Amino acid sequence: MRRRKVSVSYGSPRRTGVGLRGLPALLWVVALVGACAAPGSGTSTSSGAASGGTAGCGTAPVTLNAYFETGFDLPFKLSAEFTKQYPNVTWNITQDQFTNLINETPRVLASDNPPDLIRLPTLTSFAKEGLLKNLDSYATGFGWDKWPVPQLSQNRVGSDGTRGSGSLYAMGLNYSLTGVFYNQKQAAQIGMTQPPKTLAEFESFLAKAKAAGLLPIMEWGSAKSGMGLAFPLQALMASVGPVGPINDWIYGKSGATVDTASNLEAAKHLEQWIKNGYFPSDINAIEYTDSNARFTKGEGVFTFNGDWENADYDKNLSSNTGFFLMPPSQPGGKPGAMSAPLTYGIAAKAKHADCAAFFFNWVASNKTARQIDVTVGGSNPGGPAGSSVPSVTAGSVTSQTLAAGNVIGKAGT
Repeated sequence: MRRRKVSVSYGSPRRTGVGLRGLPALLWVVALVGACAAPGSGTSTSSGAASGGTAGCGTAPVTLNAYFETGFDLPFKLSAEFTKQYPNVTWNITQDQFTNLINETPRVLASDNPPDLIRLPTLTSFAKEGLLKNLDSYATGFGWDKWPVPQLSQNRVGSDGTRGSGSLYAMGLNYSLTGVFYNQKQAAQIGMTQPPKTLAEFESFLAKAKAAGLLPIMEWGSAKSGMGLAFPLQALMASVGPVGPINDWIYGKSGATVDTASNLEAAKHLEQWIKNGYFPSDINAIEYTDSNARFTKGEGVFTFNGDWENADYDKNLSSNTGFFLMPPSQPGGKPGAMSAPLTYGIAAKAKHADCAAFFFNWVASNKTARQIDVTVGGSNPGGPAGSSVPSVTAGSVTSQTLAAGNVIGKAGT
């Protein structure tokens, strides 16, 4: 798919395709739920760190160059509202699918005119190569370093190249959560009156759905859309084993591996689901948008996905969509969920880095921006400890995923 460049002053392009949030960035940790979390501690500022305390967009005309991910309305809606509040700032937006971002981002960051804001498909290599702006001074100036620690930890890179600590190189526009969405009417047909409490109970519902002539799980499998089977696989990994080793591997810690007995068990569960015919027969040809369209039209009792689809499900499966966290394999065990920031960075050579950093701070602190995060993005907006989450419609999918985030936070997984 070719990139399309659009210049906007306050409107936003229509949603025209899809990207997929990068699986390496979806960690089995809770990245927010922070009202009761301990404040973060300051980090050392490495050479080349940006100036932060008085960062802003000024009053002179500014055009922010941005590189957004196709298929997600949130950054477009936020940029439009930002211009509404700060009319001197307009946007020159390029958008691309996530799979293309993986290939294009190194070249774009290294160009003579890199974006001020860019959706990051990965982080560590760009930070190590000096392609991203060090945000430590902005963190100090805006007070981000006093936010709950988990919000920023995934976007920190140490001098040894490991993630989870060190300098800050990116920020999240919001903090997403994944789990299992389900068609409530079809779930009732198989006797599911409440979410399953164990993996065995969930698998019994899959078998009942198959026996009833219903498709148990709608999912995408096309490589163009990032191989959606990774979602149920990682859910199973968290269900049958500890999440710590998975996080260690994702963070690049020395000696970490995902080649463990529990992860092999998770893979065997997924293999059996495939053999049992729990997925569409044409799954390898199904792209992300097609999977969602088919699910909202009633194909599939369950689907593994993230809260960024809440608005779509509330619109197209209104009052008929439920959500639950992947249940543990053992009764009384802790639930697990992939959670990650919608990660954006600032190019090291960005012309308007201060304005871009101000945008990051505005997203997390402005009342209207936070409401957009929840209404459009379906996710927790994060921000300072004690920040209230904007109101949502009772019974909506978003209300369910936000409640699930609190469960994960209390479970400490």
